[in-house]
Amino acid sequence: MDVHRDFAQLAVVEDGFLRDAGQVSCRPESLRDWAQTLRPDDEVALEATGNSEAIVALIRPRVARVVVSNPMKTRAIAEAKVKTDKVDARILAQLLAADFLPPVWLPDEVTRRRRRIIARRTHLVRQRTRIKNQVQAILHRNLMPRPPVSELFGTRGRAWLARQELPTDEHRSVAALLRQLDFHGEELALVEREVAQEGLDDTDVRRLMTVPGIDAVVALSVVAAVGDFARFRSADKLVAYFGLNPRVRQSGGQPASLGRITKTGRAQVRGMLVEAAWVASRAPGPLRAFYQRIKARRGLQVAIVATARKMTTLCWHLVTKQQDYAFARPSLVAFKQRKLQLQAGAERHIARRGLGYDYNDKALRRHEREIVEAQEHAYAVMVAHWQPRRPAAEQ
Repeated sequence: MDVHRDFAQLAVVEDGFLRDAGQVSCRPESLRDWAQTLRPDDEVALEATGNSEAIVALIRPRVARVVVSNPMKTRAIAEAKVKTDKVDARILAQLLAADFLPPVWLPDEVTRRRRRIIARRTHLVRQRTRIKNQVQAILHRNLMPRPPVSELFGTRGRAWLARQELPTDEHRSVAALLRQLDFHGEELALVEREVAQEGLDDTDVRRLMTVPGIDAVVALSVVAAVGDFARFRSADKLVAYFGLNPRVRQSGGQPASLGRITKTGRAQVRGMLVEAAWVASRAPGPLRAFYQRIKARRGLQVAIVATARKMTTLCWHLVTKQQDYAFARPSLVAFKQRKLQLQAGAERHIARRGLGYDYNDKALRRHEREIVEAQEHAYAVMVAHWQPRRPAAEQ
């Protein structure tokens, strides 16, 4: 099936012969009727598109196997000299018959729902950022000074904004943008409540939250993107899935050269891991020591990406081994979990000590920080004594 928005071009390989099979409408009723004509031992192939998951859900109960191919790896189609719907469908059918079609992993319904929630949240965050940038652009083109407050869109910032001498139409534009900002803020609060409810019931999400810099949104984004951690044989496979591994070029007898990261896979999660790495680089612990060591050698940007890669590796080990982060600060973890409960709609307890209350104890926070800083120092000393290879034995 060469799938488009409104129809799919069909091609069939049967008894070694290839033939065209017309088109089918990409509507639920038409796809169900077409699936009724398939045999239980048939196999269907299609490329990963925006509507491929819905098509697979309708077809899979009627056939032996449905293969969703990775379009980035189907080079026979991407590099074809003659590229039409019929040619693409024929190539997919031939690759499937020869078992040469590179498949993608098909997520379950829970994972698909979580991916949709995270995508909706990302869209709202981008819209809010766009609106804020438009307000800043209005101030800039009217020669307004920088706002004297840290948050322009808070109560004090909006009061300052209302006092500025702007043209009438610009004032109306600012007011309209602020209304849009408030609307998107309300929608974002609803989506973040859904995120908190999803994360509250998931052990892996709560486990990843023990890592500094990873909150419920980042943890759920990683879990939703991966789905089943067991499908990655090693942490390096997960790193490559997120596109955080460097490009490798090697030919003939020349040594391999490493380039920039591949940036393949889910850019959204990769960006969130990089943002989490910025937070982890300022929190005491081995991750900060790792960041500082790479920064001294390669610079700030490389160090942040390397820290994001290290955190991805850490996520794989924590989930597959069912262990919490060894260098976590207990009061901070409890505070993050209580915040997650409140975001999910839990009842607030006034004047009652509960989960996360210990984080208010400054002496306890200082004590835990000193312990983690000692662990950070021990990690730095250990790494400083690493040797690239075993010392040669003395003669």
